[in-house]
Amino acid sequence: MRTQRTVGLVGGAAAFALLLSACGGGSSASGGQSASGGESGDLSGSITFQTWNLKNEKYTPYFEGLVSDFEAANPGTEITWVDQPAEGYQDKLSADAAAGSLPDVVDMGPEAAYTLASAGVALDVAKADPGAEDLYLPKAWEAMTFQGIDGGTYGFPWYLNTGPSFYNGDLLDQCGLDSSTLPETYDELFDAAATFTQSCPDDTFLARTPVIEMFGEYGVQLMNEDHTEFTFNESKGVELVQRFADLYQSKGLDEEALNKLQTDEVTDFKAGTLAYMSGSSYTLGDLKDTAPTIYDAVKIGPRINNASPNMYIESLVVNSKSENQDLAIAFAKYVTDDANQLAFAKAANVFPSSAGTLDDEYYTKSDGTPESELIVETAQTVKDATVWWPPEFSSADADYLKDQIAQALLGQKDVQAALDDAVDYANQRLGATGK
Repeated sequence: MRTQRTVGLVGGAAAFALLLSACGGGSSASGGQSASGGESGDLSGSITFQTWNLKNEKYTPYFEGLVSDFEAANPGTEITWVDQPAEGYQDKLSADAAAGSLPDVVDMGPEAAYTLASAGVALDVAKADPGAEDLYLPKAWEAMTFQGIDGGTYGFPWYLNTGPSFYNGDLLDQCGLDSSTLPETYDELFDAAATFTQSCPDDTFLARTPVIEMFGEYGVQLMNEDHTEFTFNESKGVELVQRFADLYQSKGLDEEALNKLQTDEVTDFKAGTLAYMSGSSYTLGDLKDTAPTIYDAVKIGPRINNASPNMYIESLVVNSKSENQDLAIAFAKYVTDDANQLAFAKAANVFPSSAGTLDDEYYTKSDGTPESELIVETAQTVKDATVWWPPEFSSADADYLKDQIAQALLGQKDVQAALDDAVDYANQRLGATGK
């Protein structure tokens, strides 16, 4: 999973009034899913449901109501909700799996799910529940389907997130660009960066180096078809990194950018020292609350891509060793059914993965506010988006890739050699898992 949680932790009383009214009562969900989760009507027993960094004043009422409604609709069942902090979450999942103490239903992303599936601990839900695929968006289901193992699907898709590009319009206009015409492709982005840097060499247009998702958005083939080898050192991958190297040499990226994290990028943008960053569905609200001057200057453009835009996914994985697998499957489907996904997504400023829910008026009709317009536009992006981070690509692989790119930008290593080494490293780790 990513080092930062992909859900925006927003909410408050108004959001939860909406959330709970939308979820309460175990109402029948659209698209044929049952909000009770109990399709056979004979569920019983107990399971443990674990979330990741969601037990707080904003989210606790939702999950407590979710559990209560399920138990009321399925007498004789008991769902124990537990939550783990963000730090060290994936390590704890691995430790719990090794110790045989992994909860029955667990919140995680594709990378963690792939690790558990490789160890035989994650349930192939496509095999256990053949009809489930039709309940979710195809690209969401695909993101949890691991060709590198056996083509099985190892999690029920939960929520999605992506977002547009954010620009400081004042900086663009001051530095040789027209804030009314924003880039859409990487060529246009790099051209804008070059113009900006020439006009304002002391200001910053870009603040991050390429990550694996960006390679996918650029049009790079990340892996071979059967997912047995990484291939992002192909010519388009080299081309992408070379564009960054050229920008670095022209002072369009400073040396600090080689070590910057997403949090640093957001901080710089809020301070008014950065012209561009990619954001998410909750970025605009965050800017409004914490950097109102920048909010007033913001211009929003499409997410930069040459292929399809990136999105992130969170899923619910069922422990294959669960002693009450039927109940675990039913509850995971209940949490991810249309009604419950829609309610959670609205309150959390993320997007549902269940089929048809993006057709809800909340995602198709703007109320005229900038925030609502952003939600509607981003919902369309979700429909076209791809989860570009391969589940086989670990956090260690990502760190190594970042280091290799930094060496290439500093001129310490040829770009092709840097990517060759990054691919070799990732392939060796992939081979070590037996895939």
